[in-house]
Amino acid sequence: MAITDEDSTAVSTTAILAGLNGKFPIDDAVIEALPPGLSFVSVEAYGNSAWTLTGKITTQRPDGSEKLFFLKAAFGEHGGVILKGESESADIIYGLMPDFIPRPYAYGKYKTTNPITYFFLTDFIDMDVTTAPDPMELATKLAQLHKKGRKPGGKYGFHVTTCDGKMPNTIAWQDTWATFYGNLLQGICNVDLETNGSWPELERATKQVITKVIPILLGNLKHEGEPIEPCILHGDLWDSNLGTNMATGEVVMYDVGSYYGHNEMDLGQWRADFCTHLRSNIYTRHYLKNYPAADPVEQFDDRNRLYSMKGTMNYSAGHPGSIVRQTVYNNMCYLCEKYAPIDGIDKYDAQKDPSVTGAQLTPDFTKRD
Repeated sequence: MAITDEDSTAVSTTAILAGLNGKFPIDDAVIEALPPGLSFVSVEAYGNSAWTLTGKITTQRPDGSEKLFFLKAAFGEHGGVILKGESESADIIYGLMPDFIPRPYAYGKYKTTNPITYFFLTDFIDMDVTTAPDPMELATKLAQLHKKGRKPGGKYGFHVTTCDGKMPNTIAWQDTWATFYGNLLQGICNVDLETNGSWPELERATKQVITKVIPILLGNLKHEGEPIEPCILHGDLWDSNLGTNMATGEVVMYDVGSYYGHNEMDLGQWRADFCTHLRSNIYTRHYLKNYPAADPVEQFDDRNRLYSMKGTMNYSAGHPGSIVRQTVYNNMCYLCEKYAPIDGIDKYDAQKDPSVTGAQLTPDFTKRD
């Protein structure tokens, strides 16, 4: 489904930014959402995001001391979808592990209607976002989140639409993980086709993966002898959504777009072309010490390859012409060759596999409409 605004008015982020003359847009709705007793002082642009505006709010307590907040703003009705999904995700994760994510305060809509603008307000945490996160700490905390966030007997999905970047996740509730992940992958592949155009071999491989490979790899997963249970996921866990709290030294994650899924799904992004530190096997090894791989254990790497396709294709859909589309196709060819051979697609080429060659893509955070 193409991404459009419900009010049928095209929202050009670049045009809006040009009209702001470098000023961060603030609104009474944000100021009213601040905790009681605080006085608004100022707002300034802070951080970098391809799909939203990000800023830092300075407030003052009655004793004169400062309290800082982080503000995200997004334009149009789809901007509201993006931030609503993040807000609902952050609420759940903060409730489970308040030391792992900035405290969420408010989601809402600006009172000004030109342009339609939504916001999400959280604690401001001064973070080091350039240094690699500590592998043991990240693995321990992520495994703890996945264990605390399990839903025994629950379904796979989420109660509101969440997004990966600006792309809506296909997350309607499903009884089985195989069905859910097939829908999730098909959904983003459809968006990529709209963005990058038809590629018959890719489309053939996609169908084979979803109809044949996924049931084989995901249809009978077990943990400690019992069927796997859905747990809360970050949904977009990679280097640029992790930082180290400068005050405490603890690893912090942000930019969540959650759903309830197989815990190993959060590790799939680490294989992607655009990951840097997390592509090191040390992160996966430490995680598996805290949360062992599901059975069949010997298929863990193939599942990881399968799970990497969603985030990588999502990047392709948001960045027309990106080489990562080839990576997804090559990974599909690998899995089809191994589990469900089919004519009409290429042979897997190890020299086009970044997990083999070590090739990396520098992520593009350019503001996009």
